[in-house]
Amino acid sequence: MPASSIIVGIALLLVTLALRGASANRLVRSRLLTSALLFGTYAAAAALAAYGPLPPDVAQQIRSFNPLLIALSLAILIVVVAINPWREDRLPDRFPTIVQDAIVIALFALVATLFMQEKVLATTAVGAVVIGFALQDTLGNLFSGLAIQIEKPFRVGHWVTIAGTDGLVSEVTWRATKIRTKAGNFVVVPNSVVAKETITNYSEPTHDTRLEVEVGASYDTPPNEVKAVIAGALRDEPLIAASREPEILIVDFAASAITYRVRVWTTDFAADMRVRDRVRSHIYYAFRRHGITIPYPIQVQIEQEPRPAVAADAGAGARLIDGVDVLASLSDEQRAQLVASSHAMLYEAGQVIVREGDAGASMFVVRRGEAAVTVGGATGELARHREGGFFGEMSLLTGDPRSATVTALTDCELIEIGAEAFRRVVLADATVVERVTAAVATRRAELDLHRATRTTGSAVAEAPHTLVARVRRFLRLS
Repeated sequence: MPASSIIVGIALLLVTLALRGASANRLVRSRLLTSALLFGTYAAAAALAAYGPLPPDVAQQIRSFNPLLIALSLAILIVVVAINPWREDRLPDRFPTIVQDAIVIALFALVATLFMQEKVLATTAVGAVVIGFALQDTLGNLFSGLAIQIEKPFRVGHWVTIAGTDGLVSEVTWRATKIRTKAGNFVVVPNSVVAKETITNYSEPTHDTRLEVEVGASYDTPPNEVKAVIAGALRDEPLIAASREPEILIVDFAASAITYRVRVWTTDFAADMRVRDRVRSHIYYAFRRHGITIPYPIQVQIEQEPRPAVAADAGAGARLIDGVDVLASLSDEQRAQLVASSHAMLYEAGQVIVREGDAGASMFVVRRGEAAVTVGGATGELARHREGGFFGEMSLLTGDPRSATVTALTDCELIEIGAEAFRRVVLADATVVERVTAAVATRRAELDLHRATRTTGSAVAEAPHTLVARVRRFLRLS
């Protein structure tokens, strides 16, 4: 019998090493190495007990404990091979390391009870009392960790709130769950605490998380208009999930304002503060452009005038328009009339002012800031507009869709001149059409030539008389 035990041990050692060499799973390879070392120890112990110069009582003790050694080795081998994927380097979802270890310990305890029943039963009562008192917290954490791994309320890589702390789950061990906060700190929460706390998982069942922002708007502006302005302001924000439309709800008629709650969705919970910042910024600038007031809290009874959408400084606007070459043929009075009907618009850095292909019926003059012009199909910027620069004149005159995308590089204050304001000037002096159209045609030819050098297309100039006819039709002059 001693020789057969040695042969069994060596055979199991060789089989385990062969299995280890055939697996691509790092966990399987690591556990099979442990099992192989135990099989080797079993064979060496059997040989030492049979043929070594040991006292009979020591040899008998080795022979008594050797079955436990091979039982532990076989438990590790069976669990690792039966549960883990053989050709993939990953853990099964329902059987993480902590659960596999628990199964191995349970199998080993069962075998130990069967092989050494008298010794195990004799020491169970005393051992249970001692272990129960000495390791009360540890055992609580251990069993809680097992429950967490089996039930899977969260996984490594999920954003959660545990015990009032938001963080990314980094590791779940026998004793504790480790989460990394947005500040970059590690918070270690004992598993027994995790089991008692309410857990909020922001990564399941989907990665979409709803965020809310509240803003007050003046009673002077109808709610549907406010909602439309907010929805338009949030349309192109990349941090907001495009698959879900923002919800804009009235939540209160407060003392000085109507309170709106804006609900948006994001797939990146880590960016929740940045998303709220972007939403508030977009709303502020959109309200400024559309003359919607965010009222101050009422401390004393004062009369608050709504913020005007029209350009406040007519003198500065007139001086600015004086430098616009396509309007140079207008008289001082005509330019003043345009300024009086124009609107001051404020765009934040990074925001699209006009988008290529969108409908338009106005032109813009830059009062402050810097904006970049890009065209689909072109590489890099086509041009930059600074103070006194202008764009959109073709949409003003003909109603054509925007021919380029203009994006604010810094906060940009613009003067917008609408087609209706220009029409009123033309009705008073019909010759304005020919003069302005000639200047626009010249500028357009230069831009088309420049664009043709940046893209693969070719520029086709439009005849001046055709352009004049289109302007007249759009402005309803003929």
